[in-house]
Amino acid sequence: MSLATPQKPTACLALADGTLFYGQGFGATGEAQAELCFNTSMSGYQEIMTDPSYAGQIVTFTFPHVGNVGVNPEDDETGDPVAAGMVVKWMPTQSSNWRAVQELSEWLAARGRIAIGGIDTRRLTRAIRQQGAPHVAIAHNPEGVFDVEALIASARAFPGLTGLDLAKDVTCAQSYRWDEMRWAWPDGYQPQTNPRKKVVAIDYGAKRNILRCLASAGCEVTVLPATATKEDVLAHSPDGVFLSNGPGDPAATGAYAVPMIKGILDDTDLPIFGICLGHQMLALALGAKTIKMNHGHHGANHPVKELETGKVEITSMNHGFAVDGQTLPAGVVESHVSLFDGSNCGIRMTERPVFSVQHHPEASPGPQDSFYLFERFVNNM
Repeated sequence: MSLATPQKPTACLALADGTLFYGQGFGATGEAQAELCFNTSMSGYQEIMTDPSYAGQIVTFTFPHVGNVGVNPEDDETGDPVAAGMVVKWMPTQSSNWRAVQELSEWLAARGRIAIGGIDTRRLTRAIRQQGAPHVAIAHNPEGVFDVEALIASARAFPGLTGLDLAKDVTCAQSYRWDEMRWAWPDGYQPQTNPRKKVVAIDYGAKRNILRCLASAGCEVTVLPATATKEDVLAHSPDGVFLSNGPGDPAATGAYAVPMIKGILDDTDLPIFGICLGHQMLALALGAKTIKMNHGHHGANHPVKELETGKVEITSMNHGFAVDGQTLPAGVVESHVSLFDGSNCGIRMTERPVFSVQHHPEASPGPQDSFYLFERFVNNM
């Protein structure tokens, strides 16, 4: 009996501390630098790669079966992948799903995203948990030739996400209307033809499914760029204001976002609802502070408790920064907390219809645990 010849590595992942992981490359060739995080979701790799909140990050998938349902244009959360790269345990097999229109590797290659397979993702995840999210460089070269010292230097040169405003890189260039509702069998996506309320959504890196949930809840949605002013928002005469998810350091994005939100709070009584970065923007506008987490929350199995009711929701999370619940001012209370580590996952004003959550109710891992938040926003209007 003969043993199979080991495959020559065609990809390398270099951590800033000098640790190296070799594997098989797929997707695009070349090099990229980013912060490395891990995601514990068992599905949704296409949605994760196209989530604008992953700008500046390479994603390690802890679930080994990645690529097995292929990709299709309906599952994109934005036009192209935003995450800088992908790390997986097993190389993707040929896809097997009735909705698939393309293989994952082909899709990544066409969009310039590097991936590496054959990695010990358990070891890598332990390193992230113990040491914090590292800066890394990833390289894919079919010839298997790597300048290791240059890769390590590249990882060390990555500036990190602290102090980085990435919302301006992923926001829309101009305003637009959104009327597409959530996907439903057998008709797929259908338009909202009878909206009850007008909502202005500020795009810090909005996922399409958030906008679909607003439309499904009965909203006529107008999306404005992240840099929109109070005057831009009020020009649309909205019944409510939504603050979207997004990437980067909330304190950096807050330089222009916080004055707009403060203006809405000071000059109107409009209901406000924020998700993820929008939650952090609202907290900063109300006078709280945000902090960088050790390795963040990324996954679709995060238990979150609503303090008022005691209800526990299984939620989707994607954030490396968090609101410091100890800094909430008078008139603002903590509404949700993570049952993993007790970190803040929601706030609300006690005397006004203004609230936000850190988790992603539109991602529906529960699957319907958190949709009530969109309905609460509409009821507030």
